[in-house]
Amino acid sequence: MDSIRVLIVDDDALVRAGLSMMLANAGDLDVVADVADGAEVVPAVNEHRPDVVLMDIRMPRVDGLAATELLRSRREPPEIIILTTFDTDDHIVRAMRAGASGFLLKHTPPPDIVRAIRQVAAGEPMMSPTVLRRLMTYAAGSGADPARDRARGLLGRLSAGERSVALLVGRGRTNAEIGRELSLSVATVKAYVSRLLTKLELNNRVQVALLVHDADLDG
Repeated sequence: MDSIRVLIVDDDALVRAGLSMMLANAGDLDVVADVADGAEVVPAVNEHRPDVVLMDIRMPRVDGLAATELLRSRREPPEIIILTTFDTDDHIVRAMRAGASGFLLKHTPPPDIVRAIRQVAAGEPMMSPTVLRRLMTYAAGSGADPARDRARGLLGRLSAGERSVALLVGRGRTNAEIGRELSLSVATVKAYVSRLLTKLELNNRVQVALLVHDADLDG
């Protein structure tokens, strides 16, 4: 099995060194490079072709959210996990809208960081219960606004089956859990997810989850 190629982006040299040492102990992870600013991300991705990018938010020239948007606009972008000390609602929502596949705090235990990298590399976004609760609170407090109406309109494009899958994605379910709940094979769930991403013009499942929360269908 090929190793998972990881790029670390953080303006703190000690953080970069610590993450590199930690990930080196996971046999299936290969830190191919580390850079100190979002401005260096695109050249590093072009050169090293990482599968997953660990991305800080606050950096001196180009912040992690802007760098995430740049990478996710590429034809074949890497998966991105935001790894930061900042967990405000604005940061979480902006990261998810930008196309990040996960959001972790820097005090996350090392085994959980390794698990998250493996998860997003396998195509399953990492939505921790804490982040999911924050998104649900954000959606519940958003009230009647254009974002909610837009989200409901987009979800209205979906077939009944696609909509059922989208709602479960919004609750943080994995493909296997969705399959069990809807009595579908994992392959069928993957096909549904692929179709609804195309219809909604989204990059990944995290953005689907955010759209579902924007729609506030329980409100």
